[in-house]
Amino acid sequence: RDMAFGLVQGLWEYAFRKVEFRVLMVGVEQCGKTSLLERCKAIYADLVPLRAEQIVPTVGLNIARLEACGAKLVIWDLGGRDGLRSIWEKYYAEAHAVVFVVDGSAESADARDTLRRVLSHPELEGAPFLVLANKSDLAGAGGTFPIQEQCERVLAQSSGGAAKVLAACGLTGEGLREGVTWLVEAMTRSERTERLNHTSTSTS
Repeated sequence: RDMAFGLVQGLWEYAFRKVEFRVLMVGVEQCGKTSLLERCKAIYADLVPLRAEQIVPTVGLNIARLEACGAKLVIWDLGGRDGLRSIWEKYYAEAHAVVFVVDGSAESADARDTLRRVLSHPELEGAPFLVLANKSDLAGAGGTFPIQEQCERVLAQSSGGAAKVLAACGLTGEGLREGVTWLVEAMTRSERTERLNHTSTSTS
């Protein structure tokens, strides 16, 4: 009886376990990545976010674990200073998707060119890309930033996986629920997810 119960319990846990996705969160310096991540923690983990004056630029790796839309998300927030960007490539192969954050209030050729380089990297083939144009509160009611259109053009030129550009705000949380919902759905449908999960299973 104990063995039968254990088997049933195991099957139940397997059937209803939440899939885990690894999400790479990058962007150039001062784009507000960590502010967005802190707001996500408040939305999905019911945690009090750090105040703006408590947030310091990310050096190396900042990891967050969230549960959203029926999935577990492991978010790798990597530093965006020019000298730190070489670290990003070490995480490409294992990432299910990429969240690329730009400062929507600032014209930045560096951000646009960096997005293009990340998009074209072979180890991110097929990865869904969510671009968040942060600081939407500075665009005014119903406004959009020029850099949003620039990023959309960069994504349109890519032959990669699913992609989306959204206005977002680390202060108010605007765009984050929509963005996370889209991202989880895109990763669930992605062939890259099947490939990564198959690789993980065969090596375990």
